[in-house]
Amino acid sequence: MVEQVELVGQPLPTLNLRRDERGDIELQLLLDALLRYGSCDFRFFNQSVLRRRVADALRSEGLETISALQERVLHSDRAFASFVVAMSGGTSTLFADPPALRAFRDNVIPLLRTYSFIRVWVPGAGTGGDAYSLAALFKEARILDRTVIYATFFNDATVAVAKAGLYRHDKRARMEGAAKLAGLESPACAYFDIDEAFAVPNQRLRDSVLLGRHNPATDGSINEFHAIVSRGVLPLLNGASQFRAHALFFESLVRLGFLSLGSSENIVKTAHEGAFRQVTAEQPIFRRLR
Repeated sequence: MVEQVELVGQPLPTLNLRRDERGDIELQLLLDALLRYGSCDFRFFNQSVLRRRVADALRSEGLETISALQERVLHSDRAFASFVVAMSGGTSTLFADPPALRAFRDNVIPLLRTYSFIRVWVPGAGTGGDAYSLAALFKEARILDRTVIYATFFNDATVAVAKAGLYRHDKRARMEGAAKLAGLESPACAYFDIDEAFAVPNQRLRDSVLLGRHNPATDGSINEFHAIVSRGVLPLLNGASQFRAHALFFESLVRLGFLSLGSSENIVKTAHEGAFRQVTAEQPIFRRLR
């Protein structure tokens, strides 16, 4: 956009700053502000994901510019929490992907039973829905007493939401149906306190899930795990960060450990592709062989 500006009757040099360039500057300033203000680092995210989620936030807040969004999230705790959770993967629900959970129950849990103690990692855990869904499956398999599930999150804001443990559902019957499709044989109410709007994991499930902050794009391994369940994390990251996360998952798995990815994710053309074998053709679940 070309603008001719005058000051006290004197023409100034023509400005030739395009709208998209302004948007790039505003986006960088927003990312810097989030890092300094809330220790929320989204600089490693895929650019298309960043722009799409910022655009969603602008519509949600009824704002026109990223600068206005920056002002809103820095001055409103509600807007800050909402934006950070949305950027980190959104509010997760319980039993959100029944086929993936069913495949994990049928193909992974029976083999994990052979270990005397089991460690499972759910990185980039949204707001914890997957972690508690897995805990219910482990409880029904009668191995939760020797299992610890590590659920980690990109930032403290999502850790706080997960600690609250409130998972909204559309209808109780629909949630029960999703749990059944995921392979849970007992009613979901055996593991969650459910009312007409929310489900809350019971204390036994809460005790089995350790919540903490970890960034797979920048942080190192936190333990050796028998299974890593990472659905929807890798597509958030840019190319270099995806490469690093793949290496981190490989290094964090014990030999013969399992890596469960999202339905559109894979390990093809990764540095450690040859070290894995796909467990089932229906779902991207892989076992580390070496």
